[in-house]
Amino acid sequence: MTSAGDVRDPGLQPERTRLAWRRTTLSCTVVAVLAVKLTVSDEIGAKELTGLALSALVWVAFLAVSHRRIRSLGAARPLPLSHRGALLAAMCTIALAVFGAALIW
Repeated sequence: MTSAGDVRDPGLQPERTRLAWRRTTLSCTVVAVLAVKLTVSDEIGAKELTGLALSALVWVAFLAVSHRRIRSLGAARPLPLSHRGALLAAMCTIALAVFGAALIW
C-alpha cells in the first residue's frame, strides 16, 4: 500500500536538472563575457588573444553539451548523462577556469 507521501511526480527531477543546466550555462556565459571584457580593456597581445580564442572555443563546446542534455531531459523518461558527456562538461569547466586564470596573470 502506498501513502500519499510515496507518490512521486516523475516530471519534477528532470525539470530541476534542466534548470540546473541552464544556470550552469548562464554562469559559463558570464565567465566568457568577463574574459572578453578583461581582454578588451587591457592591451591585446598574442597571449591574451590566444586565451580568449581558446575560452570561446571551450564555451561553445560547453554550450553544445548542455544544450544536448537539456533537450534529452524533455523526454518522458530521460536517459542518464553519458560518461563522455559528463567528462566533456567537466573538462570544459576546468579549461575555462585555467584559461581565465591565464588571462589574469
